[in-house]
Amino acid sequence: LTDGAVHQGLAAQVPPYEYAHPKDLADSQLPGVPLVVALDGITDPRNLGAIVRSVGAFGGHGVVVPSRRSAGMTAAAWKTSAGAAARVPVAQASNLVRALEDYRSAGFFVIGLDMEGDVELPGLELATSPLVVVVGSEGKGLSRLVRETCDQIVSIPMSSSAESLNAGIAAGVT
Repeated sequence: LTDGAVHQGLAAQVPPYEYAHPKDLADSQLPGVPLVVALDGITDPRNLGAIVRSVGAFGGHGVVVPSRRSAGMTAAAWKTSAGAAARVPVAQASNLVRALEDYRSAGFFVIGLDMEGDVELPGLELATSPLVVVVGSEGKGLSRLVRETCDQIVSIPMSSSAESLNAGIAAGVT
């Protein structure tokens, strides 16, 4: 059943993951200001799992992943989420740019994370507005169209000894 995968003495066979629709996250009945994290080109399922875990830990409403060229909710993502994947919805968007535009139309402010951001994270004052945080891939960052769709590009200040952050860590810090 485990096909040689590393496990801890327990295996379960479950049906395929059922993704939410991106609009479901905007209509969430969860308390607090809506917070959605969108992933642009994140292909490592462990990063997806870590991001789902952070979104759950900080009261986020869910995660949006593109249906193509992106990590999905695999066993590795579930394991890395440490159970958060059972509580935090992951939505799949056939077109990430269109999903971001829909969030903007619904009153969300869309920020993209990039080392070359217009503003550093501590200077961003949006805690009272519905927010979408877009995290790009570690190698390429945000794609051009996604970057152009963002309302603001934000960077995380770091000491000069660190080149960059892992995508999962950057999402957690943000």
